[in-house]
Amino acid sequence: MWSHAVVPSTPIPDVKLHIQAWQHHFASIFGFDALRRVKGFSPPEMHMPNHPDTLYEYIKALKECGYRWLMVQEHSLENPGGSGLSQAQKYIPNRLVARNSKGETISITALIKTQGSDTKLVAQMQPYYESKGLGKQKIGNVMVPSCVTQIADGENGGVMMNEFPRDYPRPWPEIRDQSAVAGFNGTEYLELIEAAGVSPDDFPVCQAVQQHKIWQRVNPDNATPEAVEKAIAELKATDHQFHMMVHPGPTI
Repeated sequence: MWSHAVVPSTPIPDVKLHIQAWQHHFASIFGFDALRRVKGFSPPEMHMPNHPDTLYEYIKALKECGYRWLMVQEHSLENPGGSGLSQAQKYIPNRLVARNSKGETISITALIKTQGSDTKLVAQMQPYYESKGLGKQKIGNVMVPSCVTQIADGENGGVMMNEFPRDYPRPWPEIRDQSAVAGFNGTEYLELIEAAGVSPDDFPVCQAVQQHKIWQRVNPDNATPEAVEKAIAELKATDHQFHMMVHPGPTI
């Protein structure tokens, strides 16, 4: 997102404009061929909206801008019945489904960023050491390697300046010479498992956290914006654990 705008508090009409502004800036530096290779989206501060309309429009904008997958924090998601993601589910791609207040659905592949302090974890190569304890999993009829997804989005507390140069290079000779672990970016991983026969339709389905409470009150087949807003208001008044990200206001 241009200017590090966080999606839940960004007016819906502006979301796509922020994405496009970043793409124009990136292309002006690296060229359009390089931009076409950028297929994964990393949200500022890893914020993901859980309001049905905001999430729907967010995923729609990402897909219209050419993105094929989104990085999402594990605690931002739930399974359709409301349970948290299983331990195994965090290490394979998921299919994030968004349903808006009109009952329309859209989906995008989600790679799950496991919990932790983002920058420090990557500077110390935590994803490598976590990966060493994981095995393969079955998606559809294909066995694929588990994938540990982490992010380092910049300098925080001197980590990238001090810890990254010291710790990041250490495991790579071992990865090259001895380990069953390999380093990929998210797009490479998805392309490799799909080349092996995995279909995105076989990914586990998930949705934004807290949304199951809405769809328990509103029939998805007869959803209306009024019914969804009424359900959200009732939940806010009666369920202290219910939290919905900022509702989108008019464009600025």
